[in-house]
Amino acid sequence: MKQHIIYTAFAFVFLISCGKKDSNKSESELKTEQTEEHDEAPKTIASLTEDQMKAVGISLGKIEMKELTSTIKANGALRVPNNNKATITSMYGGIIKTLNVQIGDFVRKGQVIASISNPEYIQLQEQYLTVKSRIAFAEQEYRRQKELFNNDAGAKKNLQSSDAELKTLRTQRASLQRQLQIMGINPANISNGNLKSGLVITSPISGTVSNISSQIGSYVDISSPVAEVIDNGSLHLDLQVFEKDLPKMMVGQIVHFKLTNNPETEYDAKIYSIGSSFENDSKTISVHCSVTGNKAGLIDGMNITGIVSLDKSTTPAVPNDAIVEADSKYYIFVKTDKTAESHHEEASEQEEEQKIPEKEMKTINFEKIEVVKGSSDMGYTAITSVNKIPEDTQVVVKGAFFVNAKLSNSGEHEH
Repeated sequence: MKQHIIYTAFAFVFLISCGKKDSNKSESELKTEQTEEHDEAPKTIASLTEDQMKAVGISLGKIEMKELTSTIKANGALRVPNNNKATITSMYGGIIKTLNVQIGDFVRKGQVIASISNPEYIQLQEQYLTVKSRIAFAEQEYRRQKELFNNDAGAKKNLQSSDAELKTLRTQRASLQRQLQIMGINPANISNGNLKSGLVITSPISGTVSNISSQIGSYVDISSPVAEVIDNGSLHLDLQVFEKDLPKMMVGQIVHFKLTNNPETEYDAKIYSIGSSFENDSKTISVHCSVTGNKAGLIDGMNITGIVSLDKSTTPAVPNDAIVEADSKYYIFVKTDKTAESHHEEASEQEEEQKIPEKEMKTINFEKIEVVKGSSDMGYTAITSVNKIPEDTQVVVKGAFFVNAKLSNSGEHEH
């Protein structure tokens, strides 16, 4: 009986103690809720332990002064002017006997591309030799008729007829000479024992062979292209710029561009002409740029992505990864000595009740600061802070996304 009374008294004391503790806790929680209701401002302090920062790769840096260039992004394509392209054809029909080039070969103006053969070429040379012989006879006949007429021994009409015949033959000879020269045959070298049955086809410009349309044994004529040559040395860039950006374009501006299918290498160009009409229905205007410097690997028709440099200015900037977006606004996280009230109370309670070593409980606090984004260049973005930030302030330059996520999660948990 005595033992039962002792147990009952102990239980009564225990319940009173627990009731007092619960009462104190409820009062504290009520106080916190009242404070939160009174201050409805969003949470701006995020706390992370060193282990958490290391795990997600968060690193700190400072706001730097960078010379950034304002830019406009535009798509376009590489083009070669038509007067620097050539479709190689034959002036006369014939069978391809030889092809001396392959796609990608560089050729010079006048270089032999192919040779063709046709018996008709022999007939043309034969006509030329025949006309030459007839001219020699006609000249003799004209001199004879002139001598007879001067001695009153010949009729005037015979002299006139021989003169007309000689002039006609000379005209035919001049025509045949020109045709032979176009074919690449020197009329002075033609003789009965030196008639050519083949002709050569030469390149009209210097450049790179971009296409070969014929093969050995195929028949070509004036309408059949044999090959195509492009002078990539005159390659230029056509950028398609939207109407809103046109006022910012000026002759002489620098353009950095990369190939759409190979963005590893960057090339340079300079604006030399700005179009004055829209391209089809795209509502864009062509801006023409000359490619400067390295042109290796660039060919006509390649699609590109270009960045037009506008102007340079030295401004506070942070790496692109340091900026996070939330509710259509931009923020960075700076290291601060400020602490969140809820975190402070939570940490005090844990330290008091659980007695966790100070090293394990060490945290670093970051404050969410609103900024206005400026131009971006070379991995950095210019920023203007809404409130002044001290020069030596440490900023989260890598992993700001994780800090923002930690802040959002802690805010949801507290509410």
